[in-house]
Amino acid sequence: MAKPKVAVIFYSTYGTNHQMAQEAARAAEEAGAEVRLRRAAETAPKAVVEGQEAWKKQLAAMQDIPEVTPDDMEWADAYFFSTPTRYGAPASQMRAFIDTLGPLWQAGKLADKAATATSSAQNVHGGQEATILSLYTTFMHWGAIIVAPGYTDPVKFEDGGNPYGFSTQAGKFDDTGRKSVAHQARRLVEKARKLIA
Repeated sequence: MAKPKVAVIFYSTYGTNHQMAQEAARAAEEAGAEVRLRRAAETAPKAVVEGQEAWKKQLAAMQDIPEVTPDDMEWADAYFFSTPTRYGAPASQMRAFIDTLGPLWQAGKLADKAATATSSAQNVHGGQEATILSLYTTFMHWGAIIVAPGYTDPVKFEDGGNPYGFSTQAGKFDDTGRKSVAHQARRLVEKARKLIA
């Protein structure tokens, strides 16, 4: 059986998307994938980060996770992205990384790979779906194959029902959320396996 290579790429300010990415990586490995867990580099000014104890603490908690590079994108057969929303769009740290991928895109090295996304926001209608759809627009420019969870598992009727990709309120990643992210990661591995077969 083919063993897909999955890059789980996240940015996290206070920890929610970090937890979601860890669950995605765990589930993808359990489903038989080779996984790289990578974080987008922190681009906010040091004074801003250190001015908020929770942000500073989260950055310290991720220091053992390598920062994502274009090499990780070329290596992978599939991508699982997780980012908080900022005004209805992906966090600038994630966009800053994506904006470095022009040479890979021009060479066609992001095409025909499976991709999915998850998100979080401060409140229930804080822009999570718009953030995921924004990432999917980017994936379409790459020529990637979007693997949305849809309503392909009963957990989608328990987790808030977002068919585009799991989303939650910041700080509220619970057991149902873990099941939903795991389902989305397994589905990504399943589709990637078919693409590379």
